Amino acid sequence: MVLGLCRVAITQEVSVALLRPEVIPSPAMSPSPLVKPVQPVATTIQAESHKRFWDRENTLLFATNAAFSAADFVVTKDNLRSGGQEFNPVTRMFGTSSAGLAVNFAGETAGVVGLSYMFHKTGHHKLERYVSMLNIGSSAAAVSFDLAHR
Repeated sequence: MVLGLCRVAITQEVSVALLRPEVIPSPAMSPSPLVKPVQPVATTIQAESHKRFWDRENTLLFATNAAFSAADFVVTKDNLRSGGQEFNPVTRMFGTSSAGLAVNFAGETAGVVGLSYMFHKTGHHKLERYVSMLNIGSSAAAVSFDLAHR
């Protein structure tokens, strides 16, 4: 899912028209004299609106993420105690003990915060928020499924 959301990052390639003339390998690849290279313009609105990583929206998303991970831990533990099975293969490896499940869900939450921070530092602020939203959705779906199939 993360790689699918990275299409914007992948499509940001350097145009041949922006290369310096000494870098262009052949005259056939030189830009047309009628075409003027586009100079990137920094938008100050987005930069000013999202300077800090721990802003209000991220704090709310991370708190919601932690709450759904805790709910997923409780429901999964109860499900496994009553003879149910875990469908997630990663969580299944940790599902033999309560401490293992706690480490799994705490690691999941920490991983979401870490991945969001990486996207924040690279300037992908939409992806930074989408990571939390995606994990909230998957945890909510897991909790709903477990509660419906008790």
